[in-house]
Formats: sequence, structure tokens, C-alpha cells
Amino acid sequence: MTISTEERQFFVAMGERIAQLRKARSLPQTQLAEALGVAQQTLQAYEAGTRRIPVSALPTVARTLSVTLEELFGKGQQAARTRRGPVPKWEQQMEAIAQLPKARQGFASEMLETVLTKQEART
Repeated sequence: MTISTEERQFFVAMGERIAQLRKARSLPQTQLAEALGVAQQTLQAYEAGTRRIPVSALPTVARTLSVTLEELFGKGQQAARTRRGPVPKWEQQMEAIAQLPKARQGFASEMLETVLTKQEART
């Protein structure tokens, strides 16, 4: 089945975003491939845009890379650019936490959970 030039460009751009997000999180291809249940060579083909990534795999990719599907599709960045006013500090902090290694993300999550639990107990 042949695909149009537009579709090919979409899959190349999607693969580039996946590779960029994966590298930003210091996640090896083998680890993301394992999460998807595919060979590392298959993931490499997805990232290169030479093979179409199944739609059913996208939620797993997003979850593994700690991004929304909108961000995975490249829409999250556009939405952030069109927003007016400064980005709230808490949102900047959440974005910074998302860039941390998984172990540090877990630690930050535990800290937030503790603070929120204490707050709920007070109310």
C-alpha cells in the first residue's frame, strides 16, 4: 500500500518528535521498543519515518515518554505558543519535572503527594 507525500511527511515528523523526546529523557531505543513490544530495529524505523507507527501504539509512546498525545502530535507546543501571558510558575515546574530522569520524577511525585495529602487532611 503506497502512501502520499503528505502522509510520509507526517510519519517522518512523528518519528523525529519521538526520537527527540526519547533522547531528551535519556531513554534508549531498546527500552522504548520493549515498552511497545517491538524490536529495536522496528522502533528505529518508526523514528526514521520509514515505517508507520500503529495508532494503537501512540498512547504507550506518550505514556512512556511522559507527554500528552497532543505533544506527541506536535500540537502541545503550538498551544503553548498561542497562550497569552506568562506561564504560571507551577506549570514551568511541572514541565521541568517531566524532563527529569524517571527516578527523580518518582521522587518529585512522592513529595507532591505528601504535600497534597497533608493539605487534604487539613480541610
